Amino acid sequence: MVAAAVILPPQEQLLERWPQLAQLNDSKKLSEKKREQLFEPICQAAVAYGIGQADCGEIDQLNILNATFLAMSRAVQKLEENFSLHPDILLVDGNRDPKIMQPTQTVIKGDANSAAIAAASVLAKVTRDHQLLQLDALYPQYGFAKHKGYPTKLHYERIEQFGVCPQHRLSFLKKILNRG
Repeated sequence: MVAAAVILPPQEQLLERWPQLAQLNDSKKLSEKKREQLFEPICQAAVAYGIGQADCGEIDQLNILNATFLAMSRAVQKLEENFSLHPDILLVDGNRDPKIMQPTQTVIKGDANSAAIAAASVLAKVTRDHQLLQLDALYPQYGFAKHKGYPTKLHYERIEQFGVCPQHRLSFLKKILNRG
């Protein structure tokens, strides 16, 4: 699980200096190529950014929602550690308050309504995709580069063929593991 926190300059200043960031949108609505193209400009344009993660063991232990909140908290921590910035308020995509130390405001469809949330979405997705490419190099038999860890037919077939690797979230595989 990867989450990101991004502080951007005011919109006019942002687009004047980095016009390509006008294409910022929900990372799921952007092609992989477009997300890759936006990653560096986001990092350069950001006043500050942080990327946080929760590993597969934490996801299994906490559940996906609480692991997401943990990753969010770690992203904000990185923002503070790396840039010495303490945001007054955190905009959070969705309708669930992560209940971290800073005041938050949830924003439904936030990545479509806030450039900062969209930028965070892109940073998190690209970081996760890069990690899955590294996993693919370690465990090529699973095809992580193709399915990106999502529960596709190919992914399930590979798990049935090769078993689970240390990076699989066991809590997501209960049905398939109970069959074997």
